[in-house]
Amino acid sequence: MDETEFAAAAERTLERIEAALEASGVDADATRKDGGVLEIEFADGSRMVLNRQAPMRELWVAARSGGFHFRWDGAAWRDTRDGAELFSALSKLVSAHAGQPVLLRP
Repeated sequence: MDETEFAAAAERTLERIEAALEASGVDADATRKDGGVLEIEFADGSRMVLNRQAPMRELWVAARSGGFHFRWDGAAWRDTRDGAELFSALSKLVSAHAGQPVLLRP
């Protein structure tokens, strides 16, 4: 995947994450920032930050429980450590921040 393909794929994914958050009904505000950054603020004031890392061709997630890197494998964004799919991992992370079960669907 070249830089242009990565930028387009990352942008589509961040848009899908925003839509999934809204559809989930979770009490959180998502804000887009310049440079491919999505900030999510939860009712308790905690935050998650998702951003694209073009040099690595990865999406990075910073959450209360740590940092996670996701790389496109041709079919899905996968955690570089344990292979978890991005939306599945985000469901767990958002649930932890929100204090309630949240299922995010792509």
